[in-house]
Amino acid sequence: MKLLAGRSFSAAASLLLIAFGATSQAQAAPVHNIVLVHGAFVTGAGWEPVYEILVKDGYHVSVAQHPLTSVREDVSAVNRVLAMQDGPTILVGHSYGGAIITEAGNDSHVVGLVYIAAHALDEGETEAGNGKRFPNATKAIKKTDDGFTYLDPAFYHADFAADLPAKKAEFEAHAQGVTAAAVFTTPAGQPAWKGKPSWYAVAKSDRIINPDLERMYAKRAHSHTIEVEGASHSVYESHPKEIAALIEEAATHALDGK
Repeated sequence: MKLLAGRSFSAAASLLLIAFGATSQAQAAPVHNIVLVHGAFVTGAGWEPVYEILVKDGYHVSVAQHPLTSVREDVSAVNRVLAMQDGPTILVGHSYGGAIITEAGNDSHVVGLVYIAAHALDEGETEAGNGKRFPNATKAIKKTDDGFTYLDPAFYHADFAADLPAKKAEFEAHAQGVTAAAVFTTPAGQPAWKGKPSWYAVAKSDRIINPDLERMYAKRAHSHTIEVEGASHSVYESHPKEIAALIEEAATHALDGK
C-alpha cells in the first residue's frame, strides 16, 4: 500500500510540475502581435522589408495607415488598429510615428514600445521645440499654401534616404505622404514610455532628426538602445534585419521586465 501511495504521489507531483512548466512557458512566451506605425512624408509601404521578416518569424503584423492630418486623427487611426489585436501588442513607430505611439501606446493592448529614429516626446513637448534644441541637417522641408508639409524631391535622397538606391528614393520622393504642419507643433499628452518598457534604434547618419536628439529620447525613456552605423532616416528600410531583430527582442522581453 505504501508503494502504491508513493507511486500516486509521484504521478500527482509530475502532473503538477508539467502544469507549472506549461504555465511558466505561457507567461514567458513572446508577444505575438506587432503594429507598425509610419512617420511623416511616407506611407506604411516602407515597412514591407521589416514586415516580411517578422511574418516569416511567426508574428502577426499589422501596418497602420494613418492620414497625417493631425495628431488626434493619427492616434485615433492607430488605436483603431490596436482594437483589432487579440492580445498583448508591441507598438513600433518611425520618426513622427514615435509621437503617435507615445500617445497611442497608453492603449491596454500595448505592452512595449519600439522607437525607430523617432520622437519620444514628454508631456507638453513638441517636435518643433525639440528640433530647435537639437537642430537637424536638412533644409528640404517645404510648406503648401493650405498648411501641409513635404520634402523637396531634389533633396529627398540625400536627406531622408541616403542609404537607399537612388531609383527607390526617387520614387518615394514622388509618393510622399504630405503631412499637416500642425503635427510638429502639437504638444504631447501623457507619454506611454513612462509606464511601459521601450526599445530604441538610433540612426547614426540621420539628417531629419538629429542623432543626439534620438539619443536623448532613448536615454530619458531608459530604452534598450542600438545604434545603426551609417543609417539614414530610412533606417527601417535600409537595415530591416537590425530593426526586425530589435522588434523581436521587444516582443520576447516586454512581459518579463528585462
